[in-house]
Amino acid sequence: MLKKIKVLTIFPKFFDQFSEYGVVGKAIKSKKIDFSTFDIRKHGVGNNSSVDDTPYGGGPGMVMRPEPFINSVNELKKTDNYSPYVIMTSPKGNNLDEKKVLELSKKESIYILCGRYEGVDQRVNELVVDEEISVGNFIVSGGEVPAMIISDSIIRKIPGILGSSKSNKNETFSIENDYSNKEPVYTKPRIFMGIEVPKILLSGDHSKIDEWKKNNRF
Repeated sequence: MLKKIKVLTIFPKFFDQFSEYGVVGKAIKSKKIDFSTFDIRKHGVGNNSSVDDTPYGGGPGMVMRPEPFINSVNELKKTDNYSPYVIMTSPKGNNLDEKKVLELSKKESIYILCGRYEGVDQRVNELVVDEEISVGNFIVSGGEVPAMIISDSIIRKIPGILGSSKSNKNETFSIENDYSNKEPVYTKPRIFMGIEVPKILLSGDHSKIDEWKKNNRF
């Protein structure tokens, strides 16, 4: 079962709010997960602690150097009680879906490496990365947001994190729910701007409510 997530990034402060609130914050505060960040600039090169350089062979933009990632991973491994599974966020990686989330949730320790700029020196993948993972067929500015998505999706699988034991099973893309789509949901007030909550949901007849939900999934 997952016990630790470590995010390796040049922008650790990105995760301050992420790790304080919601499901993730609850998991951290209840000590069900050890979530932290590591600033790879600590292993930057030269007087300026550089983490990037121009690409061999030419081309636009900068490429992240191998030393900050490699040295950071090796340093962290020395004090890790578990053998970490190392992920690189990448648009060309394996797609993150519910099956992959469940697979990752069974790892004890996960390091997530956040790429930026025009990419990361390929030798990082060859030397320390176990798997590249993509959160969708699009490009974002860096790996920090994908790292948050990966972390949140995995942490939700930790037993006792969600309010109800049925919450994971009933979520839209849950494997336990056979990937079925989700019905519309309503809360108070009963009437809002002329639109009323379906009367069946107020009936208290759970068999009819279940049937309505089944027939109104989209």
